[in-house]
Amino acid sequence: MPRYENIHEYENDLNGKGLRIAVVMSRFNQDVCEGLLSACTAELIELGVAPDLIRIATVPGALEIPLVLQKLANSGKFDALIALGAVIRGETYHFELVSNEMGAAITRVGLDTGIPIANGVLTTEDDDQAIARTHEKGSDCARAAVEMANLMKVLP
Repeated sequence: MPRYENIHEYENDLNGKGLRIAVVMSRFNQDVCEGLLSACTAELIELGVAPDLIRIATVPGALEIPLVLQKLANSGKFDALIALGAVIRGETYHFELVSNEMGAAITRVGLDTGIPIANGVLTTEDDDQAIARTHEKGSDCARAAVEMANLMKVLP
């Protein structure tokens, strides 16, 4: 049922059939990242994305994710992209640098290319927080990627 009379609202579409999705995963904090990837790919398949239309690229760390996303986005072969990783606070300023630069670059790639990117790079205080978020965040990113890919197809 429409929210408003005489106002068109685009519907949320979580049907992944036919969508081409690429995932870029950092290998730094690998246990957390593998948990994100497992939840993400399981949810993509649950949403109907065919396994043969999913591609996975791994990179050394979070700062390398945006460059690979940019290359994939510019290829024209994908409807949406997903970034997965974990930046866990240490005792130095490096956490802020990596978190801020990586997040801004991922956003810039999406805006510059028009390809939706679900950002699933966790930024947490410690390992326990990261591990606690892996399943939910991985699944959320899959849903966001599918929904945004479908929305981009129907927007004028």
